Amino acid sequence: MNVKKMDHFCIAVKDLEAARKIWEPILGKSQPDDPYEDEPEKIRVARYWLDGVGFELMASTTPDGPVAQWIEKHGEGIMLIGFNVENTREAVAELESKEYPFIKNPHPVAGDATGKARSFRDCEFAFIHPKKTNGVLVELIDYKWKELE
Repeated sequence: MNVKKMDHFCIAVKDLEAARKIWEPILGKSQPDDPYEDEPEKIRVARYWLDGVGFELMASTTPDGPVAQWIEKHGEGIMLIGFNVENTREAVAELESKEYPFIKNPHPVAGDATGKARSFRDCEFAFIHPKKTNGVLVELIDYKWKELE
């Protein structure tokens, strides 16, 4: 598998607006470069670009969402590291052959027989289970980030 670059990392927070007030002065930003909400993943995100790498503050949109569950178990803090790959499905297949466990997608993507790929904008991503990666949730994502060119 070829990792093209560090794509992003996420900090799980309870209150996105409060976290923005803490982090924006440190980042030298007055607002997120790419704020968004992802309904299927139950998250609201404030993404800031730092030399082509995303620094994300992520909050749950529901009390039972994955980010809320992570915070309940681990507290606020770094939740995941994302690596940009050429093709998410190929990366999943390669790592599964090496016994890396992936988290199933509760909302399967059409054409993905493994049930691991998830959709985001014009790409797919998948999560390696943190039990294999020293407690860190690892995301593989094949987004091209044309807006950064």
